[in-house]
This record gives sequence, C-alpha cells and structure tokens, in this order.
Amino acid sequence: MIKIAKFGGSSVADAEQFKKIRAIVSSDTDRRFVVVSACGRRGKGDSKVTDLLYLVSAHLNYQVSCDDLLADIESRYVSIAEELGLSYPIHQEFAAFAKDARAGRLSTECLVSRGEYFTARLMAEYLELPFLDAAEVICFHHDGTLNWELTETKIRERAPQGGFVLPGFYGATRDGQIKLLDRGGGDISGAILAKCLHADLYENWTDVSGFLSADPRIVDNPDSIGRITYSEMRELSYMGASVLHEEAIFPVREADIPIVIKNTNRPNDPGTVIRESAGASDTEPIITGITGKRDFVAVHVMKSHMCDEVGVLRQTLSVFERYRVSVEHIPTGIDSFAVVVQGKDVKDSLWSIVADIKRDVQPDEIKVSDKLALISTVGRNMVGRPGVSGSLFAALGQEGISIRMIAQGSEEINIIVGVHDDDFGRAIRAIYSAFSDGSHILELHELKR
Repeated sequence: MIKIAKFGGSSVADAEQFKKIRAIVSSDTDRRFVVVSACGRRGKGDSKVTDLLYLVSAHLNYQVSCDDLLADIESRYVSIAEELGLSYPIHQEFAAFAKDARAGRLSTECLVSRGEYFTARLMAEYLELPFLDAAEVICFHHDGTLNWELTETKIRERAPQGGFVLPGFYGATRDGQIKLLDRGGGDISGAILAKCLHADLYENWTDVSGFLSADPRIVDNPDSIGRITYSEMRELSYMGASVLHEEAIFPVREADIPIVIKNTNRPNDPGTVIRESAGASDTEPIITGITGKRDFVAVHVMKSHMCDEVGVLRQTLSVFERYRVSVEHIPTGIDSFAVVVQGKDVKDSLWSIVADIKRDVQPDEIKVSDKLALISTVGRNMVGRPGVSGSLFAALGQEGISIRMIAQGSEEINIIVGVHDDDFGRAIRAIYSAFSDGSHILELHELKR
C-alpha cells in the first residue's frame, strides 16, 4: 500500500512532537511519503512559525527591524536540531535566509514558505528519508492556479520511489517563483501528492482524533465520528466544523482515495475515515453530526399572487448578485419567500439591497430578520427514515425554542433549522439529546427496537 502521511503544525511544534512522528512512521512500512507543515504553537500564548514569518514580511515592508522575530524563529529550529542531534546546518542555512530577507531579495511568498522548508529539512534527516523540495514538483501557472499536468509529471520523474519528506503549503512556477497555497495549504499538498502517486490512503495527522458529532464547547463529551462521506463532511465543514481544509477534499475525492483524520498525540485512536461512500449498517449512528453558525440575516419578500407572476425570485436574487452577496438559503411560500445571507456579507449594504428590491420587485411588504442562527443536522442514515425530522422538531419545541426557518438539501442528508442567535447552544444540545441516550448517539438497530 501507499499511504501519504501529512502532519500539521501542532504535530511538528517541537522536538517531542518530532519523536512522536518518527514512532508513527516507523510503526507502518506503508508510511513512506510524508508531508509537513511549518512548526505550530507549542502551547497557549505561543505563535505559529508561519504567523511569525508573515510578521517578518510586514516589518520589512515598513522598514522596521525584524531581528527579534528572526531570532525567535531560528531558536525554534535550532532547539529541535540540537535536541534530536541532527547534523543539518540550520545555523548557516537560516543565517543565509535571514540575510536575503533583510536585503529584500525574497518575495513574501518565498519568505513565508521557509517555515515548511526548514521543518521538512529537519524532519527528512530525522526520519532518514530523502528531502524533496515542493518547489521542484508542485507546479503553478503564473496566475497562481495549480498546473496539474506538470505537477503529476514532475512527481513521477523526480520523486524517490522509496519515500521522501515534502514541505507543504508551497510550490513554484516554471521560472522558479515561489507560490503559496491557501492557509491550511499543507492539507492540500498532501492531497495533491496522494492523487499523483495513486495512494491507497491519505492520513491527515493533527491534534484531534477526527471529527466529533458536535462542538465539545456546547455538548459535553460528544461522540466521535467513525465514518463519514465527503458530502457529509462538506456540510459539516461549511457550517462550522473545522478539522480539514476544504480544498484538500477535492483531489482525493476525484481519485476515490479515502482520508483518515488521526491524532499525533493519540495515534491508537481510530480517527475518522472520510470516503465517497460509507454504506449503512445497524451499528451506524442515526445522525453523523450537528453544527451551525450564528449571525445570519433573512430578507422576507411578500407579494400577493406571486405564484402567478414570473421572474420575482430572479429579480430579487439579481439584486443580491449586484452587491456580490452569496445566498445561503431560500425558504419559500406561495406568496412569499426569504433570502438568507451571512450578516457579515451585508453589514454595509443591507438597506441598499432592501431599497433596490422595493424598486425592482415592488413587493407588498419586505421585512428583515437578523440575529438568525442556522443549525445543520447531518446524516446519510436520515435519508428516507420516518420520524427523524419529527424527533428533531419535537425536541426544540419541548425546550421552548422557536423555529424561524426550515430547509433541507436535495440529497436529504441534512436538516437545517433557523433559531434566534440566543438559542444557538441550547438548540444544538436539544437536538443532540433527541438522538442520544445520554452517553452516545443512538444507532440504527436501537431505533428499530
């Protein structure tokens, strides 16, 4: 098998974390291809190396001394190298980098990428694997988009077949100009490598043991999720559950490569497996997870005999498009509908949008509801199963929580309810309790009984 093992910033924060990674890699001969992020936080109050490098760039742009910042970053790498007894000349290499940075010879993207570069250099020696520079194999067009064809060619040509360590987050154009992926781009680098090497599994090692079925800050000791589909994960991630960078999903999804989220600090935990399909069984939970976001705004448009009039919805949506506002949901009635958007997207334009709707659509009435929280209950096993929505709504009713909006996706894997922002946490706990016996999320065979 080919396993891509990507380790995030918390997993490479210091020498102790490096030791955990070597134990993980050594325990499985299939883990020959390793991708690393830059050193992350070592604890509360600490800073990520990537954030420090962005600060260095800002200091240089404003011609402010960055010597203390560079010294802080260097000390992180030196302490790792010394504690692990590594021979890589980090003092000399970092000094040359710092000299180029102070002289303005490095672009911001090149400067920031050195966090991953130096981490991977040290990790490669520690794991006794070759170092493969991402600038040599992760290829970009000059507009910043990934050149998939050239990337696949370069990886096939240059990648040592016996394994290697690759720095995440960056690549380069044909002329060697360093380009960064989005923040969290190490996850994307791992997914790119998995697809290009036709990997059997993409392991994403972080500081959590996979996805939880609810936010532990809201629900006490929520169940972990054993298996989840890409569609379910997208729903949960979009509505607030954040473990894996969303863009990391697409390369492996297209190649039908499963992802497993694992905990570097607890490597024996099963984690969460993400794959295109995860068939149901009696031991599968009724719901996969519950998540949500606050601060939505609903613009309600009412017009008599709207159902007989063509173009009202299109005209209204055109107004939101004109202001470049993304629409989240559109619950509808016979003579009314609401357009739900994120509050931050309309904080400067809401009343201009309302005025334009009045002019273009000429509704009988238009109202704005703010402080709306959307809660998404997600689960592939809810599809076609009687009683799920009834249990959900009854739980909210018993808690005295008013439902302000209801929506369901076309795949029927999620039920979204809108409640007042103040009811957000209470509503999530009520829904969780409706599908839990107090210690774990109920499974299908329990529902059948």
